[in-house]
Amino acid sequence: MAVTNPPGIEKLVSYPTFDSVEAHRHYLKKILAGAYRIFGKFGFSEGVAGHVTCRDPQYPHCFWVNPFGVSFKRLKMSDLILVNEKGEIVAGKHKNLNKAAFAIHAAVHEARPDVIAAAHTHSLYGKTWSAFGKLLDPLTQDSCIFYEDHGLFDEYSGVVTDLSEGDRIGKALGDKKAVILKNHGLLTVGHSIEECIFWFVTMERTCQVQLLADATKHETVKIKHETALSTRNYEVGFPLAGYFSFQPMWQDIVHEQPDFMDIENPEPPLVL
Repeated sequence: MAVTNPPGIEKLVSYPTFDSVEAHRHYLKKILAGAYRIFGKFGFSEGVAGHVTCRDPQYPHCFWVNPFGVSFKRLKMSDLILVNEKGEIVAGKHKNLNKAAFAIHAAVHEARPDVIAAAHTHSLYGKTWSAFGKLLDPLTQDSCIFYEDHGLFDEYSGVVTDLSEGDRIGKALGDKKAVILKNHGLLTVGHSIEECIFWFVTMERTCQVQLLADATKHETVKIKHETALSTRNYEVGFPLAGYFSFQPMWQDIVHEQPDFMDIENPEPPLVL
């Protein structure tokens, strides 16, 4: 069962609202471009691999994504491209789309109409942990975010370019917030870009923690089932917790690299 926000949390934390679809789109593109800069800052890029997508607020069958071959560290709002369900670029100045990005994200967005964003990169600790082909243990408070809320896709067969493989990844994800792609890396989703990005960052670090703990050769002490579930559901693992936990990273990237926000608000209407 998908983790939901606990009752009453909206009185403390809430999502932004918008007066127009154009204002909403501008906000999403700004957060998405900033997310790429955050991933670049944290070293999650690996050549041309990796992608973060968000569903368009007006055309939910389309998603915004990075163009193929543009550095995470250099990406701006104006670089983002809009892709439809056929893999066609329908908006944006760039003409190159990562086929793996479409194969994975089109399937995930179709399988999960409840989520706005999905993220996948070849981050160091995520791809290292993925080589074991097993799920993460509840070793720390942060790892409880993913307790019984991440899946495993164990069918690695090379670079994902086939839509049927994307469908199988979506099936392995199920209604969870993340999936480990064996011999490949991590994928997270969120009801907001902010949530999706925080889940990815903290899942990468959770992989690092487990790798370090396991390397000591000492038996780890796992958090008890009931405690792990409670911590996930009511403290650290619900959607608005991910959204709010993202905010310090956002504040830092805006302060350090404001050049990614290169489109004025409001944007002109988008007609496809």
